[in-house]
Amino acid sequence: MTDDERAERHRRLRAADHRHLWHPFTPMQEWLAEDPLIVDRAEGSYLIDTLGRRYLDGVSSLWCNVHGHRVPEIDAAIRAQLERVGHSTLLGLASTASIECAEELIGHAPPGLTRVFFSDAGATAVEIAIKMAFQHHQLRGDVARKEFVTLAGAYHGDTLGAVSVGGIDLFHRIFRPLLFEVQRAPQPYCYRCPLGRAWPGCAMACADEVERVFAARPGRIAALVIEPRVQGADGMIVQPPGYLRRMREICDRHGALLVCDEVATGWGRTGRTFAVEHEGVAPDILTTAKGITGGYLPLAATLTTEAVFESFLGPPEAQRTFFHGHTYAGNPLACAAATASMRLFRERGVGAAVPARAEALAGALGALAGHPHVGEIRQRGLMVGIELVRDRSSRERFPAALRVGHRACMAARPRGAILRPLGDVVVLMPPLSMTPAELGELARIATAAIDEATAAAAGGAA
Repeated sequence: MTDDERAERHRRLRAADHRHLWHPFTPMQEWLAEDPLIVDRAEGSYLIDTLGRRYLDGVSSLWCNVHGHRVPEIDAAIRAQLERVGHSTLLGLASTASIECAEELIGHAPPGLTRVFFSDAGATAVEIAIKMAFQHHQLRGDVARKEFVTLAGAYHGDTLGAVSVGGIDLFHRIFRPLLFEVQRAPQPYCYRCPLGRAWPGCAMACADEVERVFAARPGRIAALVIEPRVQGADGMIVQPPGYLRRMREICDRHGALLVCDEVATGWGRTGRTFAVEHEGVAPDILTTAKGITGGYLPLAATLTTEAVFESFLGPPEAQRTFFHGHTYAGNPLACAAATASMRLFRERGVGAAVPARAEALAGALGALAGHPHVGEIRQRGLMVGIELVRDRSSRERFPAALRVGHRACMAARPRGAILRPLGDVVVLMPPLSMTPAELGELARIATAAIDEATAAAAGGAA
């Protein structure tokens, strides 16, 4: 294809996009005035647009790509499944692909998790976890346990139940009249501690606040829902060591379930297959999505213990059934991709390689450590959040209207990388397969983009 042909095709696709598509989490009036980057194909760590330009996939196509793009083994698994069946339901039927996927998944799961309930997105997996936790207590006769505890700054997806246990005001406030009430505790945001304390002298006062919430509602809490180790969408807020273990102990003392949302943190992102493994925590319910298929197809799973599962057993007339399901739950194509991805994860020791790659990325970002407009670099494995500030010493934020995080990410594009902001936190979450050289290039681009954006903002550019 010639350059002129590419340009004409790009113009046609841009016009069609602007006529028909409504993009998620995107200010559409601004979008309609822009010339969009249109991804056309990919290979390895790179996305390639309709004009032939290459970009490092610095956010793993929204935190889900694990092995890079166009992985031969996963491609082959999907093609082979297409030769059998594209879709069949799990409502009253079983399927080879879903059975094999569940079996492989349990082999990777933390100890004690034995049952898999499939769905199609992280939010639906969390929605299922909430309903399971509630019904579990009801079926056991513990009918007062109807409440959930969650953290400020939480993000668990965009369905109404998941939004109810979320805590990001920008995303969720408009829907508040539609939501059920939850008990909310302060988040462990050490850089901007909501309690005005400082780690480690605080002795994890934020965990004490969670305990107080439970103690004030004796016998009423069904579950604590938490993102383990890292609160992703609120700006990569990393929890202090031991915090997750404390949450497990609090739930045990108060007879509540621990629900760990590993949609973002699972599949090696933090240096272990699942983030709970860092503190030897076994949740009662765990949710996973995103990386389960290596970033290929939509699939999610809610994993539970045998104790939770057994609450739902009984003859049909006892009506202990979990009346919840999705048409594409356990879709054979998605399950085939997931099984192939999980086997690669195991056979290649992908998770074991993350600490060295994380160290390489941290070293490459070292130039930003003393940057006058970088307040903090938060990192767990290959999850990185770089918080931009107007003044480093006072931690003063840039005015929101300047959209400095957005500017930095846009400045990265002509340099050859895709980044995404969370407010004024620039996120790097590369595929786990990204090489040390590519990680170094990603860090170099991010540094230059942050330099450009913060210099313009500090100079008063609107």
